[in-house]
Amino acid sequence: MRFEQTEIPGVVLIIPKKIGDSRGYFSETFREDKFAENVGHFPFVQDNQSLSREVGTIRGLHFQLAPRAQGKLVRCISGAILDVVVDIREGSASYGRHVKVELSEENGQQLWVPPGFAHGFCTLQPSSIISYKVTDYYSAEHDRGLLWNDPALEIDWPVDPGKATISAKDMVQPRLAELDANFSL
Repeated sequence: MRFEQTEIPGVVLIIPKKIGDSRGYFSETFREDKFAENVGHFPFVQDNQSLSREVGTIRGLHFQLAPRAQGKLVRCISGAILDVVVDIREGSASYGRHVKVELSEENGQQLWVPPGFAHGFCTLQPSSIISYKVTDYYSAEHDRGLLWNDPALEIDWPVDPGKATISAKDMVQPRLAELDANFSL
């Protein structure tokens, strides 16, 4: 299992090793000791899974406020997604910048999204299933979002905005300039 820092410190790409033969493969997808050594100690309390049927489905950009802020360990267990995280920590040198990574069933990679980042993804294949561990329970009271297509974010989504499948909730989230200072360094 390899841990690679992305261009934004704290956001980590995790590349599990696959051991394969004619039957298929075996892969360790999580080891608490290796995660703690390479990322930090973040106890996971809930596992989530979502299915997006259509190519070009965008979910996000979501986060939870403190004291219920969540870190997320995201992987795609079927299909493929473009996973996106945006730094929303006031005072951060990378505030408003994003990281994009393709996660797929084939590559088996995972992305660690620390608290203080908005998270979303766009499906690249039909019937994509995303599984992710979180460090705090879901709380509707603390659930927030960031507008997925805010021009200030400069995210090049792999779908024509007019053809994307997006929830009504995600279409009306605030822009980066409208966010309260929810996280700071």
